[in-house]
Amino acid sequence: MTLKMTVHRRTPRACLRGGVAMLLVASLTGCMGETGLTDAGNAVSRMAAKPMAAVKNLTTPDDAAMRTQEAQSDTILSLQARRSVLPAGSSYANVADAVLAANSRAAEAELRSARLRARAASKNWLPSIGPNISLTSLGDVVAQLLLEQVLFDHGRKRAEREFAAHDVEVAAADLSIDTNARVFSALSLYLDAQTAQAREHVMFKRQAQLVRFEDIVRQRVEGGVSDLSDLRVMQQKLAELQSEIKNERERQTTALAELNAMSAREVQTVDGATSLTVSRRAQPLAVTRAQARADRDVAQAKIDRAGLLPGLTARATVDENGTTGDIGAGTDGLLSVGMGANLKALEAKREAAQREVSQADEDANRKLRRFEAQLASLQRQQADAAGLTAPARANFQLFQEQFQAGQRTIMDVVNTYESMMRLEQEQASLPYDIARVQLEMARDLGVLADGDDV
Repeated sequence: MTLKMTVHRRTPRACLRGGVAMLLVASLTGCMGETGLTDAGNAVSRMAAKPMAAVKNLTTPDDAAMRTQEAQSDTILSLQARRSVLPAGSSYANVADAVLAANSRAAEAELRSARLRARAASKNWLPSIGPNISLTSLGDVVAQLLLEQVLFDHGRKRAEREFAAHDVEVAAADLSIDTNARVFSALSLYLDAQTAQAREHVMFKRQAQLVRFEDIVRQRVEGGVSDLSDLRVMQQKLAELQSEIKNERERQTTALAELNAMSAREVQTVDGATSLTVSRRAQPLAVTRAQARADRDVAQAKIDRAGLLPGLTARATVDENGTTGDIGAGTDGLLSVGMGANLKALEAKREAAQREVSQADEDANRKLRRFEAQLASLQRQQADAAGLTAPARANFQLFQEQFQAGQRTIMDVVNTYESMMRLEQEQASLPYDIARVQLEMARDLGVLADGDDV
């Protein structure tokens, strides 16, 4: 059919030629399938093995088929099987729900895009059809209908489908990492507010006792028993303590304000630490992502390798002069002397991809071992602080009795009391330091949110 700036009516004969072209390519594909060239490793055409009704159904978007394909992915299944270690109904779970409800989830958009690309790639074995417009030497525009079907491509179409499927796995791993990182950031702010509140509570107790000591020192200075410098030291201690209380209060306010900025609902108060149990049964998310990327890189290497080798393609052209068909062989580029080295380089990508997975596994294990060592150290410090607090309190009581008996000065009692309160202040912070390390482990293992919800 020739287009000369006018539109010609399509005749029944032209329609018949288009059908003949379709049958021509289908028959060529079937013949190639019978010769054994379309085996499990290199086949891209499945038209010989499927009826035309099935082909018609596959050309329509099918979410159920996509979900079935993803359900066969070990990576997707492992991500979905993860369960949150945050106790249901706890303050940690409430904070996690609040921040996830307000999550923009940019990684989710990338996952949706990857799923659409995978859906498109799953149909790449079907023939392609489209117009072929050229300008002749006489200035006429000649339009043709071109139908093309790949018969033999060294597994390129299959590798393209594998690449798209692994691309979905990478996007899913990125989404899980992003979600767990967001929950950890929120809970880290929550722990900052808890730590500040606990330290502030201890400082209030310390301030009340120092005020009483200041009154005693003032009375002793007025009575000429103590020196004026003792009163000034007490006033300086109170001023420093008041500044520390303000810092802790501001720290709590800042943490809550930042937490509320990333939450769907406002978090007003904190109510203590929540006990967590984190095990290493789940694979670290970094390793899962590295494995998915390695599989994707291997699929890309297969695509590149197939592009260097010659393949077979059946073509049919329909125009006003009739229908023509041919089978062509060729590659994406020209054959060169260095093609052997290129093929070896592509094979080396497989080993490089597996080395990256091994490196990611080593790095993840190192981090988890470090977290375990930090957790054991903090738990030891907590036990030591609890063991030291009781003797410090007994020592303070003894100094008070000795002061009343005239054997100690008031400043000796004050220094003993401050040593005891520093131990209590450190002890108040340790539970939240332990919780933070546990949350870091849970973040890397991807168990701060249920996989199904992610």
